[in-house]
Amino acid sequence: MSATQTSDVPTLLVKIFGKDQPGITAGLFDTLAAFSLDVVDIEQVVTRGRMVLCALVTQPPRELEGKLRATVHSWAESVRMQAEIISGTGDNRPRGLGRSLVTVLGHPLTAEATAQVTARITKAGGNIDRIFRLAKYPVTAVEFAVSGVETEPLRTALVTDAAALGVDIAVVAAGLHRRAQRLVVMDVDSTVIQDEVIELFAAHAGCEAEVAEVTAAAMRGELDFEQSLHARVALLEGLDASVVDKVRSEVRLTPGARTLIRTLKRLGYQVGVVSGGFTQVTDDLKERLGLDFAQANTLEIVDGKLTGRVTGEIVDRAGKARLLRRFAAEAGVPLSQTVAIGDGANDLDMLNAAGLGVAFNAKPVVRQAAHTAVNVPFLDTVLYLLGITREEVEAADTLDQQLLDRAGAEDRPETDDRAGAEGRATDEDR
Repeated sequence: MSATQTSDVPTLLVKIFGKDQPGITAGLFDTLAAFSLDVVDIEQVVTRGRMVLCALVTQPPRELEGKLRATVHSWAESVRMQAEIISGTGDNRPRGLGRSLVTVLGHPLTAEATAQVTARITKAGGNIDRIFRLAKYPVTAVEFAVSGVETEPLRTALVTDAAALGVDIAVVAAGLHRRAQRLVVMDVDSTVIQDEVIELFAAHAGCEAEVAEVTAAAMRGELDFEQSLHARVALLEGLDASVVDKVRSEVRLTPGARTLIRTLKRLGYQVGVVSGGFTQVTDDLKERLGLDFAQANTLEIVDGKLTGRVTGEIVDRAGKARLLRRFAAEAGVPLSQTVAIGDGANDLDMLNAAGLGVAFNAKPVVRQAAHTAVNVPFLDTVLYLLGITREEVEAADTLDQQLLDRAGAEDRPETDDRAGAEGRATDEDR
């Protein structure tokens, strides 16, 4: 029976609630089967061991309705559950035009913030059709399915003041495209890794403080990136090329980076990095992490020494956006299906060009301009913005480990942070 056919048909909403236990769903429908009913809708939720099961079914002949009610209540009592049966007509009312998914990340997610977010959805003209928890750690991630308002005005109503509410909010259009193949392109310094690579090189040249000051000004958008790059690289002149291996060994992955990339690859996504840093590091990351694309600036090395210059096309703010488009074309992915992640002003063009631009622990100017912001120190929280649950991530990790065990592998996968990133558990420990 189609939705249009049930619009004026008498229906019963059968609600069962109580302590969760095996067999409740089967028991309810076995009870209802004796009355030859059609099932119109089913919803079930379990929260902290308490179940709410709702079944919308066609109404039996009037002479049987009383018996049905008595039978359902008797069965519910026998399994120590409670029952409520409500008469009505048809199915749910039609949802309004405009379908969006609102993902809210909290660390923690407070009742006050939840109240503010839901009130703003209502004020914007939206109706919350369904709520689903995506993750309970390391952050609480909750997804709201909203109808009745278009995505862009809803995003404007929610994202602007998200930081003031102490949460991160992403608003995307609902639809099949969310499950389609995507391309994810990330900045490297202070995004995929915790470090600024040029500062690692500068530490070996004895000019770390000077380089860090220029880097910070460039990331805030106060200096032209290309000019600042040349100025900083010039300070590295004369360094022995062996410093490259030392810097590679010092690079620390951002917590969650390996999990994010590993999970995306399992789902068939293509993943790349673009960096205002150097290919001497990004090429190593591409190999270690199994990336599909990687592009950065290249330090010139002559006779085993750094010359203080870079070679080739400069990867700057505009260059990152160009590379996003190039990678998308090579991957065969529409630009609307791309996700870009970055933290600095030189990422802004890339973030705005992507279908979803995510500011990761970003400078204020970047948070204000991006589609959404993530302000917790775990890069894999981006997965929740794509509708991927923590349970799905962990199930895939478990399967991978089982396959390794069956193959007789002795080593576990590398941890997320190499040396145990300063007070943060690795992915495998989380």
